[in-house]
Amino acid sequence: MYLVSNHAMLRKAQRGGYAVPAFNIHNLETVQVIAETAAEMGSPVIMAGTTGTYNYAGLHYLVAICQQAARKYDLPIALHLDHHEVIGDIEAKVQAGVRSVMIDASHCAFEQNIAKVTEVVNLCHRYDASVEAELGRLGGQEDNIVVEEKDSFFTDPDKAAEYVRRTGIDSLAVAIGSAHGLYQGEPKLDFTRLAQIRERVDIPLVLHGASGIPEAMLRQAIELGICKVNVATELKIAFSDAVKAFFSEHPRANDPREYMEPGKQAMKRIVAEKIRMCGSSDQR
Repeated sequence: MYLVSNHAMLRKAQRGGYAVPAFNIHNLETVQVIAETAAEMGSPVIMAGTTGTYNYAGLHYLVAICQQAARKYDLPIALHLDHHEVIGDIEAKVQAGVRSVMIDASHCAFEQNIAKVTEVVNLCHRYDASVEAELGRLGGQEDNIVVEEKDSFFTDPDKAAEYVRRTGIDSLAVAIGSAHGLYQGEPKLDFTRLAQIRERVDIPLVLHGASGIPEAMLRQAIELGICKVNVATELKIAFSDAVKAFFSEHPRANDPREYMEPGKQAMKRIVAEKIRMCGSSDQR
């Protein structure tokens, strides 16, 4: 196998009534855990990296590591650009082998958003790369992008139909009450709004900020058309808590091969749980 766009896997999920989990990666260990667990459970998977992740790990390192994971497990993997904003940066990464792109122009006015996203669609489709874009704006923090609650706003269903038609995107990230980072209290998703968007839009819908959303709520969102579920914060917390606990018990430890392992096992439990919640097992 090799790196693929997410277009076919999301359309298959849409037909099958499940969602493909998209896990944010940061290093070799996260790629290993996600690929191994997805292969064991027979799940398609998307590995998402923010601009900060690509700057930290290196574009060509990430492409090579994910390509090797796809070959090792004979698994279709979409290496994804999460919340990218600079068109030149997107082009360089697509030329390097990335085939799944999320262009974030949600901070722009509606017409500016459409113009920027359309330019990215025209670029990426030449390389058979899929394009996701966001209408509406989630609160919280994703990498170095911070959106205060007062600046967040929900997706307008009628505007969503026009947006999809005019841009030609492959999937639409919707703002229905989820947020990046940890929730203060239980999240409240606007399922009525999601159903209205689904009635007007026929492409796969994406839910950002899924860390911490209860299973029943997530399953209802999938029933109403969510085909891709983004998970980031829960993986980071599980990994760091396990590594900190290891050092608390073994303060003189200094071998990364030892102290990384409990972090990997903690992430593995989260990945398996999210695959189960998304209903993507045995759908590779």
